[in-house]
Amino acid sequence: HVQLVESGGGSVQTGGSLRLSCVASGDTIGRYCMGWFRQIPGKEREGVAARSDDGSTSYADPVKGRFTISKDDDKNTLYLEMNSLKDEDTGTYYCAAERRMTCIATSVSAPPVEADFGYWGQGTQVTVS
Repeated sequence: HVQLVESGGGSVQTGGSLRLSCVASGDTIGRYCMGWFRQIPGKEREGVAARSDDGSTSYADPVKGRFTISKDDDKNTLYLEMNSLKDEDTGTYYCAAERRMTCIATSVSAPPVEADFGYWGQGTQVTVS
């Protein structure tokens, strides 16, 4: 099964940008629905974006128009491009995968749901101030 390792987090000023990466090993992400989640201090983990293998995507309302989920199959890597960052985007960001090519989230145009994913990375911290 797939193993996931996130990177790219850090501290950034309000209005700035970051690109998170999630490198997969053990399997090809082309067989997986991929997603990004975040846990903001004091809140439960929430879905941010999902991407199916056919390229369809879905996003949580707070990040629509600012975040973009993408992947590079050659590098077996998932990305989250984050622009116009706000203080409330601060949190720990997690990459997740589920062995199905079409995400439930993208099929219903909704943010990903934690229960729909079985494989998780360790998280990377993003701080916006």
